[in-house]
Amino acid sequence: MELSSIKSSTTGIEYIWQGDSAIWAGQAPVLFPIVGALKEGFTLIAGKKYEMPKHGLIRNSNKPKLIEQTDTFLRFRLTSDEESLQNYPFQFQFDMVFRLFDKTLTIEHHISNLGANVMLYSIGAHPAFNCPLREGEVYEDYSLEFAQVELAYTQLVDPSGLIGLNQRLVLDNTAKLPLHPHLFVDDALIFKQLKSREVTIKHKDKGDILSVNFEDFDYLGLWAKPEAPFVCIEPWLGIGDSSDSNHQFAEKDGIMKLEANRSEMKTYSITIIE
Repeated sequence: MELSSIKSSTTGIEYIWQGDSAIWAGQAPVLFPIVGALKEGFTLIAGKKYEMPKHGLIRNSNKPKLIEQTDTFLRFRLTSDEESLQNYPFQFQFDMVFRLFDKTLTIEHHISNLGANVMLYSIGAHPAFNCPLREGEVYEDYSLEFAQVELAYTQLVDPSGLIGLNQRLVLDNTAKLPLHPHLFVDDALIFKQLKSREVTIKHKDKGDILSVNFEDFDYLGLWAKPEAPFVCIEPWLGIGDSSDSNHQFAEKDGIMKLEANRSEMKTYSITIIE
């Protein structure tokens, strides 16, 4: 289940990357109940070993079902089952809602704990935006503009996809991050404590293109395949395991806790500006 298109009804411009198996087949995967990779592919919950693929159980699942639909509203639902409990021992209901109003698409993640114990989880989004958007443009014509001036370091990712112990300065008292084909040669840029809760894709001549607001999310990932014509702006609650992880799910960086028979909602939005 993933968002597959945001297209202008006036210009016909498609803003969402349409996927290419030779580059990256994804478009806007949903990340639940983990973000990123588990060290050695497994985690420990209440002393028991559980295996999960990178980014969790929903990313490549065809089980979410469309249960409500109007011209401007969609609701999909996934409920835990015997298969999911083999990899993630919590009973849950996960609803994903898309609301379109004018030029803003709001994406809601409704997480419900159907079990009797505290539920541990992470949630994230992975939307990829076409960049460049028009013929004759190049990647370097674009930049990402943060809502506030930032002094921000990225957590370095090691060759196995785990979060390394070192950091690199990316934003040095600036709000602007120029895009270039090798920006992500060392994998994703992962920010933990940004002041900003909105990032805008800008063109050097045309100005603001679209913005992503991630008020409910504590982490932000930025990523693309090197030299690929897209950029991912990824709101996260939680990140992948660190290289020195002890495998304890409850101790993962950014892990969320949801009491029994409780629900919560985490939302981000995409606004077309141009």
